[in-house]
Amino acid sequence: MALPTFTMRQMLESGVHFGHVTRRWNPKMEQYIFGTRQGIHILDLQQTVPMLYRAMQAVSDAVAGGGRVLWVGTKRQASFPIAEAAKRCGQYYVNHRWLGGMMTNWKTISNSIRRLKSLEEQLSEDNEDTAGLTKKELLKLTREYDKLNRSLGGIKDMGGLPDIVFVLDTNKENIAVAEANKLGIPVIGVLDSNSNPIGVDYPIPGNDDSTRSITFYCDMIAGSVLSGIQTEMSTSGIDIGELDNPLSEELPEDGVDDKAVNIEKVEEKAEEKVDNSGKNTENAPSKA
Repeated sequence: MALPTFTMRQMLESGVHFGHVTRRWNPKMEQYIFGTRQGIHILDLQQTVPMLYRAMQAVSDAVAGGGRVLWVGTKRQASFPIAEAAKRCGQYYVNHRWLGGMMTNWKTISNSIRRLKSLEEQLSEDNEDTAGLTKKELLKLTREYDKLNRSLGGIKDMGGLPDIVFVLDTNKENIAVAEANKLGIPVIGVLDSNSNPIGVDYPIPGNDDSTRSITFYCDMIAGSVLSGIQTEMSTSGIDIGELDNPLSEELPEDGVDDKAVNIEKVEEKAEEKVDNSGKNTENAPSKA
Protein backbone atom coordinates (compact mmCIF):
# COMPACT_ATOMS: atom_id res chain seq x y z
CA MET A 1 0.00 0.00 0.00
CA ALA A 2 1.59 3.23 -1.15
CA LEU A 3 1.49 6.49 0.73
CA PRO A 4 -1.77 8.44 0.29
CA THR A 5 -1.65 11.11 -2.40
CA PHE A 6 -3.05 14.62 -2.37
CA THR A 7 -3.30 17.58 -4.72
CA MET A 8 -2.70 21.30 -4.50
CA ARG A 9 -6.45 21.72 -4.96
CA GLN A 10 -7.15 19.75 -1.78
CA MET A 11 -4.70 21.86 0.16
CA LEU A 12 -6.16 25.12 -1.14
CA GLU A 13 -9.73 24.08 -0.38
CA SER A 14 -8.67 22.97 3.09
CA GLY A 15 -7.13 26.38 3.71
CA VAL A 16 -3.68 24.95 4.43
CA HIS A 17 -2.03 28.08 2.98
CA PHE A 18 -3.65 30.58 5.36
CA GLY A 19 -1.40 31.89 8.13
CA HIS A 20 -2.17 34.39 10.88
CA VAL A 21 -2.40 38.17 10.71
CA THR A 22 1.08 39.56 10.06
CA ARG A 23 1.48 41.12 13.52
CA ARG A 24 1.29 37.66 15.12
CA TRP A 25 4.00 36.00 13.08
CA ASN A 26 7.16 34.30 14.34
CA PRO A 27 10.22 35.59 12.39
CA LYS A 28 11.66 32.05 12.49
CA MET A 29 8.90 31.06 10.04
CA GLU A 30 9.97 33.61 7.42
CA GLN A 31 11.48 31.00 5.09
CA TYR A 32 8.09 29.24 4.81
CA ILE A 33 6.01 32.35 4.04
CA PHE A 34 5.06 32.99 0.42
CA GLY A 35 3.70 36.50 0.88
CA THR A 36 1.03 38.70 2.43
CA ARG A 37 -2.57 39.35 1.42
CA GLN A 38 -4.83 41.81 3.23
CA GLY A 39 -2.64 41.67 6.31
CA ILE A 40 -2.61 37.84 6.36
CA HIS A 41 0.50 35.73 5.85
CA ILE A 42 0.19 33.16 3.06
CA LEU A 43 2.28 30.02 3.55
CA ASP A 44 4.30 28.57 0.68
CA LEU A 45 2.56 25.36 -0.39
CA GLN A 46 5.40 24.55 -2.79
CA GLN A 47 7.48 23.89 0.32
CA THR A 48 4.64 22.28 2.26
CA VAL A 49 4.07 19.54 -0.34
CA PRO A 50 7.52 17.86 -0.17
CA MET A 51 7.78 18.44 3.59
CA LEU A 52 4.43 16.75 4.17
CA TYR A 53 5.47 13.78 2.03
CA ARG A 54 8.72 13.55 4.02
CA ALA A 55 6.75 13.46 7.28
CA MET A 56 4.36 10.86 5.89
CA GLN A 57 7.27 8.67 4.83
CA ALA A 58 8.78 8.95 8.32
CA VAL A 59 5.48 7.79 9.84
CA SER A 60 5.17 4.89 7.41
CA ASP A 61 8.76 3.78 8.04
CA ALA A 62 8.33 3.96 11.82
CA VAL A 63 5.16 1.87 11.76
CA ALA A 64 6.64 -0.60 9.26
CA GLY A 65 9.37 -1.22 11.82
CA GLY A 66 6.81 -1.99 14.51
CA GLY A 67 6.81 1.51 15.98
CA ARG A 68 4.04 3.46 17.71
CA VAL A 69 2.73 6.88 16.67
CA LEU A 70 1.44 9.30 19.29
CA TRP A 71 -0.96 12.01 18.07
CA VAL A 72 -1.16 15.20 20.14
CA GLY A 73 -3.83 17.87 19.66
CA THR A 74 -5.60 19.25 22.70
CA LYS A 75 -7.23 22.42 21.40
CA ARG A 76 -10.95 22.43 20.74
CA GLN A 77 -10.97 22.12 16.93
CA ALA A 78 -8.26 19.41 16.94
CA SER A 79 -9.60 17.20 19.72
CA PHE A 80 -12.16 15.19 17.75
CA PRO A 81 -10.25 14.80 14.42
CA ILE A 82 -7.10 13.70 16.26
CA ALA A 83 -8.92 11.02 18.26
CA GLU A 84 -10.92 9.71 15.30
CA ALA A 85 -7.91 9.50 12.97
CA ALA A 86 -5.69 7.82 15.57
CA LYS A 87 -8.34 5.22 16.41
CA ARG A 88 -9.01 4.60 12.72
CA CYS A 89 -5.44 3.46 12.17
CA GLY A 90 -4.93 1.76 15.54
CA GLN A 91 -2.61 4.34 17.09
CA TYR A 92 -2.56 6.46 20.24
CA TYR A 93 -3.54 10.01 21.08
CA VAL A 94 -3.74 12.79 23.67
CA ASN A 95 -6.60 15.17 22.94
CA HIS A 96 -7.70 16.54 26.31
CA ARG A 97 -4.74 17.93 28.25
CA TRP A 98 -1.07 17.13 28.14
CA LEU A 99 0.05 16.06 31.61
CA GLY A 100 3.59 17.15 32.44
CA GLY A 101 5.87 14.11 32.38
CA MET A 102 3.54 12.10 30.17
CA MET A 103 6.61 10.79 28.34
CA THR A 104 9.57 11.75 30.54
CA ASN A 105 7.92 10.27 33.65
CA TRP A 106 6.39 7.25 31.96
CA LYS A 107 6.68 5.06 35.08
CA THR A 108 4.25 7.28 37.01
CA ILE A 109 1.94 7.55 34.00
CA SER A 110 1.96 3.75 33.73
CA ASN A 111 0.72 3.50 37.32
CA SER A 112 -2.13 5.87 36.48
CA ILE A 113 -2.97 3.78 33.42
CA ARG A 114 -3.11 0.65 35.57
CA ARG A 115 -5.50 2.46 37.90
CA LEU A 116 -7.63 3.48 34.91
CA LYS A 117 -7.86 -0.11 33.69
CA SER A 118 -8.70 -1.29 37.20
CA LEU A 119 -11.55 1.22 37.43
CA GLU A 120 -12.74 0.21 33.98
CA GLU A 121 -12.97 -3.39 35.13
CA GLN A 122 -14.68 -2.43 38.40
CA LEU A 123 -17.32 -0.37 36.64
CA SER A 124 -18.03 -2.87 33.88
CA GLU A 125 -21.55 -4.32 33.71
CA ASP A 126 -20.14 -7.84 34.04
CA ASN A 127 -18.60 -7.09 37.45
CA GLU A 128 -21.02 -8.34 40.12
CA ASP A 129 -19.09 -6.54 42.88
CA THR A 130 -20.36 -3.20 41.56
CA ALA A 131 -23.87 -4.09 42.68
CA GLY A 132 -22.71 -4.00 46.30
CA LEU A 133 -21.51 -0.39 46.11
CA THR A 134 -23.51 2.52 47.47
CA LYS A 135 -24.51 5.33 45.12
CA LYS A 136 -21.91 7.59 46.71
CA GLU A 137 -19.13 5.03 46.27
CA LEU A 138 -20.17 4.36 42.67
CA LEU A 139 -20.26 8.09 41.88
CA LYS A 140 -16.79 8.57 43.35
CA LEU A 141 -15.34 5.75 41.25
CA THR A 142 -17.12 6.99 38.13
CA ARG A 143 -15.75 10.50 38.54
CA GLU A 144 -12.23 9.17 39.06
CA TYR A 145 -12.57 6.99 35.98
CA ASP A 146 -13.87 9.86 33.83
CA LYS A 147 -11.00 12.11 34.89
CA LEU A 148 -8.34 9.51 34.14
CA ASN A 149 -9.98 8.44 30.89
CA ARG A 150 -10.06 11.99 29.52
CA SER A 151 -6.32 12.35 30.02
CA LEU A 152 -5.07 8.80 29.49
CA GLY A 153 -7.77 6.95 27.55
CA GLY A 154 -5.99 7.49 24.25
CA ILE A 155 -2.70 5.98 25.45
CA LYS A 156 -3.90 3.29 27.87
CA ASP A 157 -2.95 0.52 25.41
CA MET A 158 0.26 2.11 24.10
CA GLY A 159 2.44 -0.13 26.28
CA GLY A 160 5.50 2.11 26.22
CA LEU A 161 6.96 5.29 24.79
CA PRO A 162 6.04 6.22 21.21
CA ASP A 163 8.55 6.01 18.37
CA ILE A 164 7.36 9.19 16.68
CA VAL A 165 5.06 12.05 17.76
CA PHE A 166 2.67 13.98 15.51
CA VAL A 167 1.78 17.40 16.95
CA LEU A 168 -0.83 19.92 15.87
CA ASP A 169 -0.06 23.45 17.11
CA THR A 170 3.49 23.23 18.44
CA ASN A 171 2.94 26.42 20.45
CA LYS A 172 0.13 24.96 22.54
CA GLU A 173 1.80 21.55 22.76
CA ASN A 174 5.28 22.92 23.52
CA ILE A 175 5.67 20.69 26.59
CA ALA A 176 5.02 17.58 24.50
CA VAL A 177 7.61 18.75 21.96
CA ALA A 178 10.15 19.44 24.72
CA GLU A 179 9.63 16.00 26.29
CA ALA A 180 10.01 14.26 22.93
CA ASN A 181 13.21 16.24 22.25
CA LYS A 182 14.61 15.26 25.64
CA LEU A 183 13.98 11.58 24.92
CA GLY A 184 15.21 11.74 21.33
CA ILE A 185 11.79 10.91 19.89
CA PRO A 186 11.25 12.44 16.40
CA VAL A 187 8.58 15.14 16.22
CA ILE A 188 6.30 15.89 13.26
CA GLY A 189 4.72 19.30 13.69
CA VAL A 190 2.26 21.45 11.75
CA LEU A 191 3.77 24.95 11.77
CA ASP A 192 1.56 27.99 11.33
CA SER A 193 3.01 31.45 10.69
CA ASN A 194 3.16 32.09 14.45
CA SER A 195 4.86 28.78 15.33
CA ASN A 196 8.37 28.08 16.56
CA PRO A 197 10.04 25.48 14.32
CA ILE A 198 12.80 24.74 16.85
CA GLY A 199 12.66 21.14 18.06
CA VAL A 200 10.50 19.90 15.17
CA ASP A 201 12.25 17.21 13.13
CA TYR A 202 9.63 17.02 10.38
CA PRO A 203 8.02 20.46 9.95
CA ILE A 204 4.83 20.85 7.91
CA PRO A 205 4.19 24.56 7.19
CA GLY A 206 0.42 25.03 7.25
CA ASN A 207 -2.72 26.32 8.90
CA ASP A 208 -3.11 24.69 12.33
CA ASP A 209 -6.43 26.32 13.28
CA SER A 210 -8.98 25.40 10.60
CA THR A 211 -10.97 22.21 11.15
CA ARG A 212 -10.72 21.43 7.43
CA SER A 213 -6.93 21.74 7.36
CA ILE A 214 -6.58 19.72 10.57
CA THR A 215 -8.76 16.96 9.10
CA PHE A 216 -6.62 17.01 5.96
CA TYR A 217 -3.39 16.45 7.94
CA CYS A 218 -5.02 13.72 10.01
CA ASP A 219 -6.19 11.86 6.90
CA MET A 220 -2.71 12.00 5.38
CA ILE A 221 -0.95 10.79 8.54
CA ALA A 222 -3.55 8.06 9.13
CA GLY A 223 -3.08 6.85 5.57
CA SER A 224 0.68 6.77 6.14
CA VAL A 225 0.20 4.64 9.26
CA LEU A 226 -1.94 2.17 7.30
CA SER A 227 0.74 2.08 4.61
CA GLY A 228 3.34 1.22 7.24
CA ILE A 229 1.15 -1.48 8.77
CA GLN A 230 0.68 -3.10 5.38
CA THR A 231 4.43 -2.98 4.74
CA GLU A 232 5.10 -4.61 8.12
CA MET A 233 2.56 -7.36 7.44
CA SER A 234 3.90 -8.00 3.95
CA THR A 235 7.45 -8.24 5.30
CA SER A 236 6.34 -10.72 7.95
CA GLY A 237 4.71 -12.90 5.28
CA ILE A 238 1.08 -12.25 6.20
CA ASP A 239 -1.32 -12.38 3.25
CA ILE A 240 -3.44 -9.25 3.72
CA GLY A 241 -5.99 -10.48 1.19
CA GLU A 242 -6.86 -13.40 3.47
CA LEU A 243 -7.66 -11.20 6.47
CA ASP A 244 -11.29 -10.94 7.61
CA ASN A 245 -10.97 -7.14 7.73
CA PRO A 246 -8.26 -6.10 5.27
CA LEU A 247 -6.76 -2.65 5.68
CA SER A 248 -8.50 0.10 3.82
CA GLU A 249 -7.81 3.78 3.62
CA GLU A 250 -10.88 5.97 3.94
CA LEU A 251 -10.61 9.48 2.60
CA PRO A 252 -13.37 12.05 3.10
CA GLU A 253 -15.47 13.16 0.17
CA ASP A 254 -13.79 16.56 0.40
CA GLY A 255 -10.50 14.86 -0.43
CA VAL A 256 -11.61 13.38 -3.75
CA ASP A 257 -9.78 15.06 -6.59
CA ASP A 258 -11.94 16.34 -9.42
CA LYS A 259 -9.56 16.30 -12.37
CA ALA A 260 -11.88 18.49 -14.38
CA VAL A 261 -11.15 21.45 -12.10
CA ASN A 262 -8.28 23.62 -13.17
CA ILE A 263 -5.90 24.44 -10.31
CA GLU A 264 -5.50 28.01 -11.53
CA LYS A 265 -9.25 28.58 -11.08
CA VAL A 266 -9.05 27.25 -7.54
CA GLU A 267 -6.15 29.56 -6.77
CA GLU A 268 -8.18 32.50 -8.09
CA LYS A 269 -11.07 31.41 -5.89
CA ALA A 270 -8.80 31.24 -2.83
CA GLU A 271 -7.40 34.69 -3.61
CA GLU A 272 -10.94 36.09 -3.88
CA LYS A 273 -11.71 34.72 -0.42
CA VAL A 274 -8.68 36.45 1.01
CA ASP A 275 -9.52 39.72 -0.78
CA ASN A 276 -13.11 39.63 0.47
CA SER A 277 -12.53 38.73 4.09
CA GLY A 278 -8.80 38.62 4.77
CA LYS A 279 -9.36 35.09 5.97
CA ASN A 280 -11.72 32.29 5.20
CA THR A 281 -14.71 32.41 7.54
CA GLU A 282 -13.77 29.21 9.29
CA ASN A 283 -10.36 30.47 10.36
CA ALA A 284 -11.17 34.07 11.20
CA PRO A 285 -12.38 33.69 14.81
CA SER A 286 -9.38 31.67 15.97
CA LYS A 287 -6.70 33.50 14.04
CA ALA A 288 -7.62 37.15 14.59
